[in-house]
Amino acid sequence: MLSDRFGRTIDYLRISVTDRCDLRCTYCIPKGFKGFEEPSNWLTFDEITRVVAAFSRLGTRRFRLTGGEPLLRRNLPALAASLSALDGVDDLSLTTNATQLSLQAQALRDAGVNRINVSLDSLRDDCVSRITGSDCLDKVLSGLTSASQVGFDSIKINMVPMQGVNDGDIEAMVAFCIEHGFILRLIEAMPMGSTGQHTAGLDLQKLLAQLQPRFGLLPSDKPLGGGPARYWRTPDGRFTLGLITPISQHFCASCNRVRLSVDGTLYMCLGQEERFELRPLLRAGCSDAELEAAIRDAIELKPEKHEFLEQPTRIVRFMSMTGG
Repeated sequence: MLSDRFGRTIDYLRISVTDRCDLRCTYCIPKGFKGFEEPSNWLTFDEITRVVAAFSRLGTRRFRLTGGEPLLRRNLPALAASLSALDGVDDLSLTTNATQLSLQAQALRDAGVNRINVSLDSLRDDCVSRITGSDCLDKVLSGLTSASQVGFDSIKINMVPMQGVNDGDIEAMVAFCIEHGFILRLIEAMPMGSTGQHTAGLDLQKLLAQLQPRFGLLPSDKPLGGGPARYWRTPDGRFTLGLITPISQHFCASCNRVRLSVDGTLYMCLGQEERFELRPLLRAGCSDAELEAAIRDAIELKPEKHEFLEQPTRIVRFMSMTGG
């Protein structure tokens, strides 16, 4: 198994297949931004498959396709099929904004994608338009309907609560998830780039104190993925809530993941700058053994923790540049 110098097992790789997105969420990509990676620098599907195969040989078992918006990458189900067929790939999942999902849900499920996370911050048209810069709610809801019909193992809604924007929409989202059998995950905004640094997020510890008595939430020890969320459930089991709290209660001591950006850079931490470029090795014709050695060297760079609280303006790259 891969482990870093702090004894953490690295069993989860998030793979960005594009840094581009059809939305401009206020906490992610700034309106008018054009500094995207050149397509010639994108890893090809064969190169991504080589990297995933190397990670799987080293013991990594969980893989997630991300972006930007991954469904903008042409023929993504073909990549998913290649990855899910690899020995050692036990779990292949996807994070999407769902605007393209109604067209691709069945193909993705057939290709071996087990689970899907959908980013949705409100059920109000005006609020969604304000956050995303697009009148896209109907497309997202249509994508969710298609995802429900094709039988993913789980569908999670990722919601970023923001002060004065959508903090009054949480109970409506809870009701929506109960009605449709979705898992709701609330995520604290992170100060990445100018967008994230100007987002007024909520302290989810305080929010949990309000939601627990309202819905009778009980801690859940059921594993629901390889990420950092802590889960609660209602006594009848009809609703599950996950909290991801990188700011109010960070989880750095148990961090089990690294991120592969679309240009082949391995990022060790969202809140630090340590990175390792794999693309030059891949395009120089490195052997499998050399690729595995490079991955081990990269993991050694993983820092002990982020410094979002100590240095909130340090990370100037946007989330889409790192991979969601």
